[in-house]
Amino acid sequence: MIGSISSYASQMSRRYDSRTTIFSPEGRLYQVEYAMEAIGNAGTAIGILSKDGVVLVGEKKVTSKLLQTSMSTEKMYKIDDHVACAVAGIMSDANILINIARVQAQRYTYAYQEPMPVEQLVQSLCDTKQGYTQFGGLRPFGVSFLFAGWDKNYGFQLYMSDPSGNYGGWKAAAVGANNQAAQSMLKQDYKDDISREEAVQLALKVLSKTMDSTSLTSDKLELAEVFLSSGKVKYQVSLPESLSKLLVSFGLTQPTAEAT
Repeated sequence: MIGSISSYASQMSRRYDSRTTIFSPEGRLYQVEYAMEAIGNAGTAIGILSKDGVVLVGEKKVTSKLLQTSMSTEKMYKIDDHVACAVAGIMSDANILINIARVQAQRYTYAYQEPMPVEQLVQSLCDTKQGYTQFGGLRPFGVSFLFAGWDKNYGFQLYMSDPSGNYGGWKAAAVGANNQAAQSMLKQDYKDDISREEAVQLALKVLSKTMDSTSLTSDKLELAEVFLSSGKVKYQVSLPESLSKLLVSFGLTQPTAEAT
């Protein structure tokens, strides 16, 4: 009798998670939750909002030592001159959404002759993501984003979005593997008046304690910053040599012959 009940329960759960559009009796969309679970296995990405910029740090997962290291960034992407993002999840899904966001930003600039407000861009992209949870024959995008940007209305901003299409503004946020542990550390150590340099140090410290890898090295990291320079928004990605020096200066790794 007990066996037949458990078999019936498993059949019921299978029925509810077989379609993107079917709610379970508890009101859950299992396909969206599965997409979030996929992101939980991806390399961590951390974003921190400071008084003079936004810092994004990402962990590059090295799946095989035989894999050729990419010369371009894997976790950080520039969307427009004033907006960038860090991604965690399925990179092929991320590429599609990033291309959509770039086109939307350029269309706005063409129509209004000014940069698209950051939140409007994020909301527009999240509307696209939400559509993929609402129609049959589609699956949610298995990727979460941290958006960093600046506009004349609200200054520096940091947004996080997930596969459901939800988004929110954050002072500090983490997505990907071990994001709960990273989030709790950020909650403890974040200060409202934090500077960009302090934000970089905090992000690297949190990543060093939450990464699956035992040692923090520049080839496993990506660091990008959005800040104002001479009145213009600047997006800057740190080179491996600069990252190595930062890690040594913050005491997060031992100096090597190259770093010294």
